[in-house]
Amino acid sequence: MTIIVTGAAGLIGSNLVQALNARGERQIIAVDDLSQGNKYRNLADLDIADYVDKTEFVSAFKKGWFSDVSAVFHQGACSDTMETDGVFMMANNYQYSVDVYEACMAQKASFLYASSAAVYGGSKVFLEDRQHEKPLNVYGYSKFLFDQYMRKKFAEKVNTAQVVGLRYFNVYGPRESHKGRMSSVAFHQFHQFKKQGFVQLFGEYGGYQAGEQTRDFVSIEDVVKVNLFFHDNPEKSGIFNLGTGFAQPFNDVACAVVNTLRKTAGEPPLALPELVKAGLIQYIPFPEDLIGKYQCFTQANMEQLRAAGYTDSFLNVEQGVSHYVEWLSANIDFLGEPL
Repeated sequence: MTIIVTGAAGLIGSNLVQALNARGERQIIAVDDLSQGNKYRNLADLDIADYVDKTEFVSAFKKGWFSDVSAVFHQGACSDTMETDGVFMMANNYQYSVDVYEACMAQKASFLYASSAAVYGGSKVFLEDRQHEKPLNVYGYSKFLFDQYMRKKFAEKVNTAQVVGLRYFNVYGPRESHKGRMSSVAFHQFHQFKKQGFVQLFGEYGGYQAGEQTRDFVSIEDVVKVNLFFHDNPEKSGIFNLGTGFAQPFNDVACAVVNTLRKTAGEPPLALPELVKAGLIQYIPFPEDLIGKYQCFTQANMEQLRAAGYTDSFLNVEQGVSHYVEWLSANIDFLGEPL
């Protein structure tokens, strides 16, 4: 059977391919846009059967060029929350997803797609329910609208195969160097500390003290596990939050980054006040261009994912970021440097 991964050279896509390889899967079609050529590095150590450019994929898929497709992990999208070109965003994130979904249903292939916590936007409740969905930008709207499209299909009971939408919260982990400014805060802090000897966080904003804006940070390790859980249970469908269920401040991420690097240098860990006093964590004024467009708090409600039968625990920031910083330190020459 063939498995297709769109966005295969991206953070989530490449880690999915890696995990599928670890299961012995080699009949994998990787779909992406390599106009940013250095993204190839995320695929270079992985085994795939073929590569298809995103502009050619939908037409080829609809024509049945790929035999015995069991599942499509649709991770490809523009994830730049600062992108303002709505025409591009809706074509790339909404209409393209509709086309992939329809091809999947025509061939009775499971469709597991990337949604986003950005659909909640300014909401203070992060539950998979229409009343809590208030996107703050066109990226969030593109993801919201596709979720709405899928809700209509669920209600009409027209799906011929599994359909799962996963609302990713703040994902971090290996193979994200290509994302530039949209790479995780842990990634940026790692490189900032290596170059400058300190990390910077936003100062007071939105009623939160410096560095205390709080997010649900989820490791790519857990994101992959949840995707594979649904792949292994094709009878389960729906739209689900994928975070950890626990919000932690950006200060916690900074502490984990700095203290892991201190550990590798043979230095003892320091508490937040000590790190600030030593100038290892510093605060900058909140950027004007983010005012009104920034989520100061996110925390996934995990009830529906748990109800679907997923029982594994999730890595917290201290655990997951430590793993990631250790990986970055070991792989900086191959994948770690920003593109």
